[in-house]
Amino acid sequence: MRAVRLPWWISAPLALVVLVALLATAGRLDLIPGLPDPFESETKDRTGPTLLKSIQDMSRYQAASGNFQVVVDLEKDAKYLPDALVGERTLFVGAGSVGAYVDLGGVGRKAVKVNEARTSATLTLPHAELEEPALDVDRSHVVARERGLFDRYADWFSDNPGNEKKVRQTAVKHIGEAAQESGLRKRAEKNTTQMLEQLLRSLGFDDVRVTYR
Repeated sequence: MRAVRLPWWISAPLALVVLVALLATAGRLDLIPGLPDPFESETKDRTGPTLLKSIQDMSRYQAASGNFQVVVDLEKDAKYLPDALVGERTLFVGAGSVGAYVDLGGVGRKAVKVNEARTSATLTLPHAELEEPALDVDRSHVVARERGLFDRYADWFSDNPGNEKKVRQTAVKHIGEAAQESGLRKRAEKNTTQMLEQLLRSLGFDDVRVTYR
């Protein structure tokens, strides 16, 4: 049986492809020391320069911070179709923090009373407030996601970042509600009182009283 000989314009490129594949495999499996891996990936940061949008002077005392975690179970159903066809359910672990502060910028002279001997001081401050919850992206993630047939089919043709945005917004909402019900503001007021007492006593005041209106 005669061997079939391929024309040179076919055999030469084919041999080159085989050679490249063998070298790539050797580099990938480290069969030849020193041979670079052609499949090794490299991440390049092409982010543009960071722009300073604004500067604000802070006149608040950051007195306390609370860490929270919530498991969001968000389900979206179609009214007249079964979940196997249309619908989505997402389990999302959201972790974030909420800061509590006392705003000292609005404290006027009338809120500070000092006796003639400058040994006693009374301060009247506004109650502590809570900052907006800050979601920790490194500790927040989707645990599971179930989608109907039509939803999975639609995802093939388009990205839908709104789905994850919704669970993140829900996580922030629940973290904010938990912070409101916690003792975070009372802790902030207690820490602020201790800070001011120590500060004023170091300035020579023996009797320091801090109240919140």
